Amino acid sequence: MLGVEIAPRFDLTRETLASALGGVGILVVRGTDVTDAAISAARELNLIVRAGGGVGNIDVEVASARGIYVANCPGKNAPSVAELVMGFILALDRRLMSAHADLVAGRWERDKYSGESGLIGKRIGVVGLGATGREVVSRAQFFGMKPHAWSRSLTAGKAQKLDVLCAPTLERLAAVSDVLSVHLPLLPQTKGIVSRQVLEALPQGAIVVNTARAELFDLDALVELAPKKGLRVGFDVFPNEPREGSAAFETPLAKIPGALLTPHLAATTRQAQRAVSEEVARVVRSFLTEENVPNVINVCAASPARYVVVLRQLDKVGALANTLAVLKRHGINIEEISNTVFDGARAVCTKLRVGARPSEACLKEIAAFEETLHVDVVPMPIRA
Repeated sequence: MLGVEIAPRFDLTRETLASALGGVGILVVRGTDVTDAAISAARELNLIVRAGGGVGNIDVEVASARGIYVANCPGKNAPSVAELVMGFILALDRRLMSAHADLVAGRWERDKYSGESGLIGKRIGVVGLGATGREVVSRAQFFGMKPHAWSRSLTAGKAQKLDVLCAPTLERLAAVSDVLSVHLPLLPQTKGIVSRQVLEALPQGAIVVNTARAELFDLDALVELAPKKGLRVGFDVFPNEPREGSAAFETPLAKIPGALLTPHLAATTRQAQRAVSEEVARVVRSFLTEENVPNVINVCAASPARYVVVLRQLDKVGALANTLAVLKRHGINIEEISNTVFDGARAVCTKLRVGARPSEACLKEIAAFEETLHVDVVPMPIRA
């Protein structure tokens, strides 16, 4: 037991979250927007955990400026999303929904639906090779499909390791894709990335699946081009989705003949929800008991420090405080501190990673304290 009081508030929205964060030290959210106003109002907040992959609904920049950790649960719902992708592909390839509709309407149309080509040997283009993209590739390979992929970070070596063919551009990927499945986060540089030009490059009759974010697509172009090119469209995400679990909703994608549309179900299996919940608990437990935040996304990968002040002192009250006061007076900013206590607790070695080299006068002041055993400065290694 961690001694944490859990206060579920499923009614909170972007607008009401700020008023509910008084006294809250850890915030766990799924889709609710965590804005500048909410973060600024939460004076005691130390950690924000996104119960899912990505952190697009959290103002990470503001959290970082206030020294608040932001973490997520990457990849935990990826198998669930990949399963829905394959469900879309199978259903669209075999036109299952149309065949079902005819049958329940009293029409036996075996000849109409028995001429589909199947998936073996089909080329699937996967846009983005994060956890979900890799899960889709793996499942597609089991179905005998030939994976091609595009990602800004994809190298020839990575592609070879995943046994996928690397496309140099998104348009080139679309041109060789019998199936196109999109798995990118929504960022300023990815908004509308599946453009009219990409859609026009698709072969006639291609399958298009989106379980990521609706805003990745030029939806107007998709609605226009799908009937002309005979595209078979499967979408699980839409602009302006209702926040309620049940609500009236209309989408222009419903105009596309034979489109298969689902209400944002990809990551909602019980297996996925359990996996994400367990990961949230792991992050919170580690933060509270190990002084570590798994999956943190807003901590510098490399310290901005350029020098290390290596300080050996007697383990006495105020010894380190004296050194810190000298560094402050000389305008030396401390980026990181680590401390080692030796057997017997009589001496310590403290490493102060600083942004600038202390002057000789500064070091002499530190060395003059009776608790100081030795002080030295070494440059930090240069990281490319």
